[in-house]
Amino acid sequence: MVVQVRPLVDRDFFPWLGLWEGYSAFYDSPVTDEKALRVWTWLMDKQHDLTGFVAHDGDDLLGLVHVRQYPRTLDGDRALFLDDLFVDPDSRERGVGAALIEQAKSFARENGLSVINWITAEDNDNAQRLYDSVAERTTWVTYETPAIG
Repeated sequence: MVVQVRPLVDRDFFPWLGLWEGYSAFYDSPVTDEKALRVWTWLMDKQHDLTGFVAHDGDDLLGLVHVRQYPRTLDGDRALFLDDLFVDPDSRERGVGAALIEQAKSFARENGLSVINWITAEDNDNAQRLYDSVAERTTWVTYETPAIG
């Protein structure tokens, strides 16, 4: 298998949707038509912060990565946040995830961004094995609170 990575394009909607549904199912986040179209619209909008790339082998999409730039006030620079990374289960352990992370690094370098940050579930051992091989685990603790209610 020859893994290549490229930006998402309009014709990718349905294969992307299949990958994104797999990612969403892993995190028990139901996909609705409204949510899928909103995220896809963000990805296709050149003015939106969210950017997407896909790994492919010919016409088959093997995985996706969604990234966005953000300011880092303590360092006075900009960085990249890796929001979503998913590889089709049949394509895992073949370098697809690493290729997607390498694309994120290339994008960060091309845009003068200082670092790439991402989070994963505490019990996502498979992803953590990859992440530990390509990045340094930090000591930051993540919190979340609803903005409404």
